[in-house]
Amino acid sequence: MTATLHYLYDPLCGWCYGAAPGLRALATAAGLPPLTLHPTGLFAGRGARPMDRAFAAYAWSNDQRIAKLTGQIFSDAYRDGALARFDRPFDSTPATRALTAVHRLAPTREAEALEAIQHARFVDGRDITDPAVLSETLAGLGLAEAAAAGVDDEALDRRLAEGRALMAETRANGVPTLVLRTADGATALPSDGLYRDTDRLIAALRQAASA
Repeated sequence: MTATLHYLYDPLCGWCYGAAPGLRALATAAGLPPLTLHPTGLFAGRGARPMDRAFAAYAWSNDQRIAKLTGQIFSDAYRDGALARFDRPFDSTPATRALTAVHRLAPTREAEALEAIQHARFVDGRDITDPAVLSETLAGLGLAEAAAAGVDDEALDRRLAEGRALMAETRANGVPTLVLRTADGATALPSDGLYRDTDRLIAALRQAASA
C-alpha cells in the first residue's frame, strides 16, 4: 500500500490559518505521499454560533497567541471587520461548501484555495460566510468554475462525515491534524511540525513514503 497524507481542517479555525505556511510547504514539496484535505465541520452545522462581542474578544485573544507562535498576520482589518460583523453567524458551512466544490473539480488546488479564503478573512478582514466573497476569492485564483458549480447538502454532509470518521479513527483531538496512512493504518502526527521545523517533518514523511 502506498502511503497517503491527510489534512483535517476547518476554514474558520485560527490554528488552521496558523498552519497555512506548513501546509503550503507540504502541498508543494516533492517526494511526499499524495495529500488529501478533509474538512471536519468544526464550526459548521451544530458547531456554528452567533458572533457577538464576547466571542469576538475571545477569538482575538486566541488569535494573538497563534500569531506569536506562527508569525501569521491577524490584521486590524480582520479585528475591526470580520470579527465585528455581529449581524453574521460564525459558521464555516459556506466556506466548506466552496472548498468542497474545489475538491471535486480541482482537488490538487484545495490547499491553495483554503489559504486564499483564510487570507481573505484574517488579513483582508472579509466576511467568508458570504458566498459572494467566496466566489470572488475563488475566481481570483482562476477557479470561477468551482465557484459557480456549487455543492448540495448531501454531498457536503458526506464529505464532512469522511473527515469526522478519519478524526475518530485516529483519535485526533481537533484541527488542524495531519494524518499519515500506511499499510499499518492511519496515525495522527504531532501538529508542531505544521508550525515550525517543517523541513524536519517533510524529511520524515519522505522517509515514510519510501519505506
